[in-house]
Amino acid sequence: MLLKLAAILLTITLLTGFRQPDPNEEITIILELKDTTAAEFKQHISSRLPRLEVVAEYETIFNGIAVKGTPQELEKIARLSEVANQYPEQIYRTQETQLSSRGIELTTDTLRPDTTFTGEGVKVGVIDTGVDYTHPDLQLNYKGGFDLIDFDDDPMETMEDGATLHGTHVAGVIAANGDMKGVAPDAELYAYRALGPGGMGSSVQVIAAIEEAVKEGMDVINLSLGNDVNGPDWPTTKAVDRAIELGTTVIVAAGNAGPDTWTIGSPATSPNAITVGASALPAEHPVLTIKGEDEKLGVQLLQGSKPWDLTRKYPLAEMADGRLSGKIVLVPRGGTSFAEKAKAAYLKGAEAVLIVNTEDEPLQGSIDGLKLPIPVAAVTKSEGDWLREKGIAADQWLETEQTQADHTIAPFSSRGPVTSNWNVKPDVLAPGVNVISTVPGGYQALQGTSMAAPHIAGVAALLKEAHPDWSPADIKTSIMSSADLLEGKEETLPPTEQGAGYVNPEAALDPELWINPGALNFGKVDEDFFRKKIQVTVENQGDVSQTVRMKQPSKQTGLAWTVPASFSLAPGEEKQVPIEVQMTKSFVKDGVHEGYIEVESGNQEYNLPYLFMMDTSDYEKVSGFELYKDWETKADLTYRFNLSEAVDHLSIDLYRAGTMFHQGNLLELEDLEEGMNEGEIELDMSDDFEGSYVAVVTVTIEGETFSYPFQIQFQ
Repeated sequence: MLLKLAAILLTITLLTGFRQPDPNEEITIILELKDTTAAEFKQHISSRLPRLEVVAEYETIFNGIAVKGTPQELEKIARLSEVANQYPEQIYRTQETQLSSRGIELTTDTLRPDTTFTGEGVKVGVIDTGVDYTHPDLQLNYKGGFDLIDFDDDPMETMEDGATLHGTHVAGVIAANGDMKGVAPDAELYAYRALGPGGMGSSVQVIAAIEEAVKEGMDVINLSLGNDVNGPDWPTTKAVDRAIELGTTVIVAAGNAGPDTWTIGSPATSPNAITVGASALPAEHPVLTIKGEDEKLGVQLLQGSKPWDLTRKYPLAEMADGRLSGKIVLVPRGGTSFAEKAKAAYLKGAEAVLIVNTEDEPLQGSIDGLKLPIPVAAVTKSEGDWLREKGIAADQWLETEQTQADHTIAPFSSRGPVTSNWNVKPDVLAPGVNVISTVPGGYQALQGTSMAAPHIAGVAALLKEAHPDWSPADIKTSIMSSADLLEGKEETLPPTEQGAGYVNPEAALDPELWINPGALNFGKVDEDFFRKKIQVTVENQGDVSQTVRMKQPSKQTGLAWTVPASFSLAPGEEKQVPIEVQMTKSFVKDGVHEGYIEVESGNQEYNLPYLFMMDTSDYEKVSGFELYKDWETKADLTYRFNLSEAVDHLSIDLYRAGTMFHQGNLLELEDLEEGMNEGEIELDMSDDFEGSYVAVVTVTIEGETFSYPFQIQFQ
């Protein structure tokens, strides 16, 4: 192919984000070891490199150590023959997001399945921000744990600066046992505090928490945390996989980076974990309208408010107006608390209160404990301006309409697939919007995949009680095989949004049919003619014979499927059957191909997700990369590289070689043409820097991302 040369000469001034290497700065890396144990390696380096500090040892779920020291010292240890891989320390965060404007709030009571099983005798480890074990709904089931932040036996939530409540909320969804009941109200709760003030922690602490939980014999582990590394090979993902190999069922929140694809982060990328996305359950919710106007405002209730169940239309008024009786009152934010504002409006006769925010962001607030007989909600600044213009100024009244929200995936829920192995993720969906659960001092509604994951952890505890001999793989198979597909407005939601579908706990507890694997991951298509067969095990879990039929996906030019003919299974019988896909690359469009193979047995329908990645561009997108100091210019750095095709976005990140310590982002460019690209970079830094580095060049082409590492030596 003849490449069009497009020379782009740019000067970029980097204002923030670049970290000047400091030879005295101490950082932490994780080393994966080979041919030695963590204890042996620790003893070995203590004599050879005494300045290094071993901050963690992993021998149960990950063979490695975490080491702290200067970049120069860490580079020495990274070159030792016992080191298989080294990883920079990653930051993990809780996976909750701002509350939705949907009016419905869900308690775990309404979501608990109709079963006599309660999780009794099952150990569930909550790796999170800690747990307020003094909460009256958690006291009975709390059995212990460990604090990986303060290194003691007291995994209490952070109560002072950077106070947290996330872990307590997660624990309540799983096993609250008081005024509120969790999904598995008799399960034994153990807390492992790996996220400290502000809900943040490092991969060192998360891996150590997984190790501790496995050593203490957890049957189920819940990880409502994550980062934005969309790949299967990070040490936390490996730790999760090892925990599963040792017999622990691991549940991981998918993340809250939706609705974009390729946003599942580690450790939710683990192929063996149960990765959980968030769904919004069907419900009626109120919207506010004004006659003659097309705009409709969703109602964002404040925490503790009564439902917005107004059936009449009412005039609008400002709080400063003299007569508020029989009106909906707009109250500006600021000055006094929301509770005081709402109470003052109520005492003046208001029928409802709308708190107007000072900016165009959803307003989170609470009037807990006030128990007013009128609803109190919030609107953004622009919504408040619209209500004043179209309502008060135009002398128009405000009406309330009840609209039906469908059962669908939450917009914030992260989507798959996973890079490198091209696996379907998430595996399943669970409720994650406006879920009320325990928090220090009471109860609160939160939302996020953090709230969805503990629903599945609770279901896993029920399954483990009901079927003590089931392995983690069995539990995952039963949950995925029994899930119910969600329909979008025009078609079924794809596997990279919902996986196998929405969890059906009753069906998972008493399954009729198991299909394993739960998703068909055919991988990436590189050759001109592609043919791949996956063996699928179908097992009759019922007590009567079943006839199983599989339907071929819709026909498509260049693509052919081979699925087994119908077959019968006696009770308890299993059978391996092949499912094969063949394709001629030139006839099939690029990108992600996904869907479901329909399986019928009796009156039951099952849906088996599949995915393959078609890419006609298997050549490198970036070549001839150079990053150097050009002494003939005043710029700090000069770059040059060749693009084999046009890209939508390009970024360059610089890492310290050996430690892979992230020094910062050097460059961000948009809409580059194919051919040679050149430019200069000016850095906001005072000192020079030398040594070995790795420059990672990441390009995005039509929504797909490619990354290429290049070794760089600065003299």
